[in-house]
Amino acid sequence: MAGSVAAAVRELASAEVVAFAGVGMTARILPVTAAYRTVEAALPEGADEVRPHLAWLLANGSPAGKVYAATLLGTFDPDAARAAWGSLSHEPAEFTTFHGCIMDRTTLGQYATGQLTVA
Repeated sequence: MAGSVAAAVRELASAEVVAFAGVGMTARILPVTAAYRTVEAALPEGADEVRPHLAWLLANGSPAGKVYAATLLGTFDPDAARAAWGSLSHEPAEFTTFHGCIMDRTTLGQYATGQLTVA
């Protein structure tokens, strides 16, 4: 599991798109979605092993990678996730989101603020 999680985190680190499910008419699973699912499958049982990877991703990942990290953190530590979203809420960097067939662009700050509103 350690190797697959590390490889998935590397994939997420350079993510340009946030998609938690299949995209487009064919519901294609993007490589970053598969990577997210790999890390998600290790949680919450593997939280102690995964947490350092998520901390690294929050500090070093692309804007989309940071979204994946904060989202994954929320699966086992809601307080840490809320803190992560708060720290990201002023970030101006943009990324692409997919919700099924709908593609959009947003800033990390807007996305994080939305997550704080939901949480």
